[in-house]
Amino acid sequence: MKNTGIILLAAGNSSRMGSAKQLLSYQGKTFLERIIDTALEVFDKDQIILVLGANHHEISSTIKDKNILIAINEDWESGMASSIKSGLKTLSDHFPEMERCFISVCDQPYLTNDLFLKMSQLQDTSQKEIVVATYADTVGVPALFSKKYFKQLMELTGEQGAKKIIRQNMENVETFAFAKGAIDIDTPSDYDHLKTKA
Repeated sequence: MKNTGIILLAAGNSSRMGSAKQLLSYQGKTFLERIIDTALEVFDKDQIILVLGANHHEISSTIKDKNILIAINEDWESGMASSIKSGLKTLSDHFPEMERCFISVCDQPYLTNDLFLKMSQLQDTSQKEIVVATYADTVGVPALFSKKYFKQLMELTGEQGAKKIIRQNMENVETFAFAKGAIDIDTPSDYDHLKTKA
């Protein structure tokens, strides 16, 4: 995907799960392996940045063979903003020709490479600078931002995620329906429910 990067956010400590949800297994792979492999189907390895924080030694040791960029956010406890900024800065340094960037997470089990491709195409056809997934009556990740918004992303603080920028710029936002995006895995019961459906 030309001039397009992706930030994979996986820095949290999974407090509601009680263990690192990045390493939970689903259909033969961990959640983290699944999203990395999905990203590698459409992005070059130099266009992908994985942001780790809590348990980063344990987690990074499981993906040594993936050969993608990893940023360690030592400030992960301050909230999602620090992880977005860490990922965007590192990726911009390694991939200076980047014109737009996805923000994604590792706990949406129904994410596919096709979703990234369609959202990218939608940005091209809609001429909008931001494309976001919609589910459960809200907007969320994956979200695709053009370079125009990189500065605003770098100015986020604390618990602020990219949703703040989306809401401030709705006139420049195109949405993509992703009903199964509402299914993310935060608790043991979420995980049990997912496994029973598999």
